[in-house]
Amino acid sequence: MAKESVHKTVLLNETIEGLELSRSLASEKIVLDCTFGGGGHSLEILERYPKVKVIALDQDKSAWEKAKNKFKGREKRISFVNNNFRDIDEALQKEGVEKVDGIIFDLGLSSDQLENSGRGFSFMKDEPLQMTMKENPLPEDLTAEDIVNGWSEKSLADIIYGYGEERFSRKIAKGIVESRKKEKIERTGQLVKIIGENVPSAYRKGRLHFATKTFQALRIAVNDELGSLQQGLGKGLEALKKGGRMSVISFHSLEDRIVKRFYKEKEKEEKVILINKKPIIAKEEEIKNNPRSRSAKLRILEKK
Repeated sequence: MAKESVHKTVLLNETIEGLELSRSLASEKIVLDCTFGGGGHSLEILERYPKVKVIALDQDKSAWEKAKNKFKGREKRISFVNNNFRDIDEALQKEGVEKVDGIIFDLGLSSDQLENSGRGFSFMKDEPLQMTMKENPLPEDLTAEDIVNGWSEKSLADIIYGYGEERFSRKIAKGIVESRKKEKIERTGQLVKIIGENVPSAYRKGRLHFATKTFQALRIAVNDELGSLQQGLGKGLEALKKGGRMSVISFHSLEDRIVKRFYKEKEKEEKVILINKKPIIAKEEEIKNNPRSRSAKLRILEKK
């Protein structure tokens, strides 16, 4: 049986209020929750707005199993589609919907995926080195194990630096290549040990865990997260009604840069209005209750 979701939703009020769903609620509205995760945003929307329906997307099929108990009695107002948000157009087609009134992207990895997936997202647990968002990956799906055992030293260094912004990327890549000559790297525990052996001791004692950036880089590469985001934003804007709003929460500079650039481009093309010129960040109280919210940035646009 799927464990119930324990994920804490970041910037919940700000994200939902930013959609301005209370404007003209005469007719039924539809919100697309592109990153269902633990269901926090979807549930809050259904509770606040009785005339709003939610189409929830997640490429992890187990996300709905873990969260569906929260939606008892509201099943008619939410439909779950097991799709990556780069395929928003396909998901809406399945639901027979052309345009939506609001869209949410919460780009953070849910606590459930970090702590309960068993797929190697966390460097705090010794698990198979998969890092794929898919619950049941196919043999042809790329995994972190494929990358660390098969990619060249240069390619490894490039993604660890490019996607993880890790300054010791070359040393770590060299260490990975040396280690895999002796034995295949199949578990997160092996990878953490290799990273630890190839960074300075002061770095190992830093505030941020020394494996954080390498794990982030591998996860982004495995799931093509940045490519998905670019496609998802474009298709999302296309699916938005005139006057509809899009809220995007990012958690690291690479994502935020893509979102910021996309928003600026569309503003220049006079297709959107930027609701907040500077990103909305979590208040001290929220950071205290949920340290993960510290790095969250929310940007909202409205379609012209």
